[in-house]
Amino acid sequence: AGMRFFLQYVGCFFAFFSTGFLIASTWTDCWMVNADDSLEVSTKCRGLWWECVTNVFDGIQTCDEYDSIFAEHPVKLVLTRAMMITADILAGFGFLFLVLGLDCVKFLPDEPLIKLRICLVSGVMLLIAGLPGITGSVWYAVDVYVERSSLVFHNVFLGIQYKFGWSCWLGMAGSLGCFLSGALLTCCMYLFRETSSGRLHSAYSLGKGYSSARTIVTNVHLPASQTATAKMYAVDTRV
Repeated sequence: AGMRFFLQYVGCFFAFFSTGFLIASTWTDCWMVNADDSLEVSTKCRGLWWECVTNVFDGIQTCDEYDSIFAEHPVKLVLTRAMMITADILAGFGFLFLVLGLDCVKFLPDEPLIKLRICLVSGVMLLIAGLPGITGSVWYAVDVYVERSSLVFHNVFLGIQYKFGWSCWLGMAGSLGCFLSGALLTCCMYLFRETSSGRLHSAYSLGKGYSSARTIVTNVHLPASQTATAKMYAVDTRV
């Protein structure tokens, strides 16, 4: 029981921070940051929804939102948005299910197997959430790196060159955390589910066997005359 509680709390810890990292990376503005900081008087960051410029001297930040979501955008931006939003939704529901499955939460206190199944479902959802999260963040980072490398290789200088920023790192960290918490909940909690099911089945079988044995012993000790009288009484009662 103590190990099960420990695994639940560790999984909840990673699920909480992983969900927060994924949501923060989706809605922050530093997926791409200008790489030539020493030559610029401002820091330029691009996110999935807007682009911000921060003055390095006074810290004043100015942000410009992109066009409507129905406007034409690069494929990289559209797919990354879709994958990160999907990861946010799955991770959020996985974390909520995990909270309901914790033993310290007074939800279905008399149904330990159901609570274990809830933890198992939350682990599966967290594992699935890690797939679009890691795919979107790594693909975005690789695309930025390839774009910058191709410009450097062809000696093309456009004034501003970008590298992936801390929002992209948050997406990677959140996805890896979802994988870790999901693995803890699915693999380890499944073993505890099997153990608990076996104990309940053994207790039920033992109780059933004990009842059968008591009935047999009772019938053995009954005299033949009493048994015949009981049968006649049962027939009369049915009539």
